[in-house]
Amino acid sequence: MTLSRRVAALILALLALALVGAVAVVSVPGSRVDAQGNVIKIGVLYDHTGPFSAAGSLNCWRGAKMIIDYVNEKGGVLGKYKIQQIDGDSQSKAEVAINEAERLLNVEKVDILAGVYSSAHAVPLAEKVDKQKKFLWITTAISSKVFDGRNLQYTFRPQATGTQFGELSVQYINDYSQDRFKKAPKELRLAIIHEDGAYGADVALGSELKAKELGLNVVLKEGYSINAPDLSSLVTKLRSVRPDVVFHTGYNPDISLFLRQAKEQGLRMRAYIGHGAGHSQLDKLKEAFGKDVEFFHTLDPIASQLLDPKKLKPGVGDMTAEMVKRYKQYEPNIEPGAIAPHVSMGFNNVWILLNDVLPRAIQKHGGFTPEALARAARETDIPEAGTMQGYGVKFFPAGHRFAGQNERSYPAVFQVIKGKWALVFPKAVATAQPVLPLPASSPFAAR
Repeated sequence: MTLSRRVAALILALLALALVGAVAVVSVPGSRVDAQGNVIKIGVLYDHTGPFSAAGSLNCWRGAKMIIDYVNEKGGVLGKYKIQQIDGDSQSKAEVAINEAERLLNVEKVDILAGVYSSAHAVPLAEKVDKQKKFLWITTAISSKVFDGRNLQYTFRPQATGTQFGELSVQYINDYSQDRFKKAPKELRLAIIHEDGAYGADVALGSELKAKELGLNVVLKEGYSINAPDLSSLVTKLRSVRPDVVFHTGYNPDISLFLRQAKEQGLRMRAYIGHGAGHSQLDKLKEAFGKDVEFFHTLDPIASQLLDPKKLKPGVGDMTAEMVKRYKQYEPNIEPGAIAPHVSMGFNNVWILLNDVLPRAIQKHGGFTPEALARAARETDIPEAGTMQGYGVKFFPAGHRFAGQNERSYPAVFQVIKGKWALVFPKAVATAQPVLPLPASSPFAAR
């Protein structure tokens, strides 16, 4: 073989080796994170239309969007993984919510499904999503039935439960009965009314069980359809049993209908206690009833801006200030104290996902697959005062009756005082003293 032929053969051999090496390099599997890429797709499912929108769902979406935008502006999760937000509109209908969840998960191929305002949507959704082994992060819907006895593996909720709402409202009245009503708690006449879906029934059950535990007198407990065109018969029943306190759980349209007919028929009481949803949308209540809503109550997880930031872990209060600043784009002239707690639910609960769960899933469990996210969520251990709404986060483990539910969450009692929400209970976190009973200036006050 001539020199030129030997050189040519050597070159061909080297090229062949290089090609084999290149193929070997290409065929080496990358990390799970690299395979997923640097974009995390989050489906954000709320009600942009229909009655639930004005009852708090749109405010939840605003909160979620604001924190996603904030994290993206900082470079994304861990400064590297940008969030792609893909919205879904449940339209205040359970069947639409289920269809939108299917679209987000199986057409848009989102990595995480987050949001869900209504318990009537969350109860069926949680089971369907979990069976598909997809990751669901519930920010708002409160029904205990979402988790009770289901042993869900990929569904998590930092939010408080409906039964906690009902229990706390009764405890509040019990604790202030002697001092403010000048009656022993057992002498008070309590009425529990509620929309008859998963949300209302769960809260009402909590109130009923707590009243029974404390030995209190429930003179009426009754549910009604959210679509009822007339609630005058319910008002008539309430008038006949003469309640001192009315505990009401509903959404925006039915609350307005009830209050309008209650006023028309002269229903009187010594305290009116609502439980989140439409009762927490103070601007909407004022539009419909003006100053008549003064001294009404609502229960919800704490609106972040009402907490003293000095009582929170370092840096948490700064995030609340960021939330308030960003909310001004939606309502430029709103007083911070008037921002609905649903804004905090969207902002804070998605912040927990982006700031705690996702970084751990990526760094410790190799990515943001449902399995990695579920493992990371089960390891979440945020102490009290570690979130913008004050509560800590620790999820009940697999096998527990409420697996996936935050065991450290809690709601609080707020009252409209001088046209703004004031935090009045529990006493340990209260920033104002409650006004009980309703003063004579209220058209609903007992005469």
